[in-house]
Amino acid sequence: MAEKAPGGVQSVERVFELLELITDAGGDVTLSELSSSTDLPLPTIHRLLRTLVTLGYIRQLPNRRYALGPRLIRLGEGANKQLGALARPQLKSLVDRLGETANMGVLDSDMVIYVAQVPSLHSMRMFTEVGKRGYMHATGMGKAILAQLDDDTVRGIVGRQGMPTPTPKSIGDIDSLLLELKLIRERGYSIDEEEQEIGVRCFAMAVPNAPTPTAISVSGPVSRVDQSFAERAVPLLREAAQTISDELNQS
Repeated sequence: MAEKAPGGVQSVERVFELLELITDAGGDVTLSELSSSTDLPLPTIHRLLRTLVTLGYIRQLPNRRYALGPRLIRLGEGANKQLGALARPQLKSLVDRLGETANMGVLDSDMVIYVAQVPSLHSMRMFTEVGKRGYMHATGMGKAILAQLDDDTVRGIVGRQGMPTPTPKSIGDIDSLLLELKLIRERGYSIDEEEQEIGVRCFAMAVPNAPTPTAISVSGPVSRVDQSFAERAVPLLREAAQTISDELNQS
């Protein structure tokens, strides 16, 4: 349940609680599932959902389930742009100090979406369009984000999206993924070992205490992004992630 804001308007708090519950459930729920997840009375839930459907922030599907609506897309895109703009100075600093492409991604509809990138100046470099989505289990940032979640939540994400293997090195089963996430939690960062694209290695780290699950990464050709690179990159990633976190949580 969402934390109540002191002095907040109750109806607004309730609306955002419902939106967050639907998001946490993977994007669509039944009325009874919502009712079992909140202390709100059923008539209140139904009334708020009806209003959100009318406004286009929620859709009622043919099977009577409620799903996030299209008007949220524009809000999300605007928020992602602002998040990317806030992080860009830190990403640029990573590129200046490490020489490889730096990225930021967030969890969105069970996938990682790239919201910012500062490219390397090398002619041979990693490039991903801002707005592109990737599978969580097959990307460095995706795995860094998954490692912040509990195993049941990870199973839910994978169950809804599946585990395709973009390369022969991609993780293809949930047990292997959970073991990988345990390792990521222990060492504090993730590695994409040519799992998204052959010839590309990526080091990624979650942004602590971000309002939405967020990660940053540096990536490039395996010939340059090696163990020596990791020894320089990990402390800089940690520093950048903490700075972004501090800026996101300024009161």
